[in-house]
Amino acid sequence: MDAKSFVDLKRNPKIPDFRPGDSVRVHARVVEGDRERIQVFVGVVIRIRTRGAGSSFTVRRVSHGVGVERVFPYHSPLVEKVEVARVGRVRRARLYYLRDRVGKAARIKPGSRARFEALTAPGAVPEPEPEEEYIEEEADIGEDGATPEAELTEETAAGEGEEPAAGNRGSAFRRSIRGSASRTSRGARSGGG
Repeated sequence: MDAKSFVDLKRNPKIPDFRPGDSVRVHARVVEGDRERIQVFVGVVIRIRTRGAGSSFTVRRVSHGVGVERVFPYHSPLVEKVEVARVGRVRRARLYYLRDRVGKAARIKPGSRARFEALTAPGAVPEPEPEEEYIEEEADIGEDGATPEAELTEETAAGEGEEPAAGNRGSAFRRSIRGSASRTSRGARSGGG
């Protein structure tokens, strides 16, 4: 058996079809403790590696006189988006020779204007579908003025020794599951960027 048959690979739709030699701006999600932010890494693509789930691309930049390379996986949800800043024209797939070059010697010839406009066109990278908002419903107040959560606690306190039948869990069980899911599914999300 092959591992590919078990995993449904979906390439990140926010990554356009760039090539080595292109200058890109990679917006990567960085988690620091309990905070989450977007970090932008600007550089030249020096390598694209296509290995199914292990596909990645390497971006290089020179920061304060020190060359920094970072590898980004194609299938990672931590890559927020990739923007092509400049298209370059190179004659090889691996640009490792840029590691030895400094200053003007490390420049790359400009590429085709048509390819740049195709990569930066509004439809080049599909817009993500908006996520459905989970709206927490207001609690229905019963005839006696009790909320469903209060009714649920009363039911569990009254029937602690009894175990409900597997097929007859009732609406109180569904309410407790739905109520806890709506509170916890959005609670881990940060407030903004």
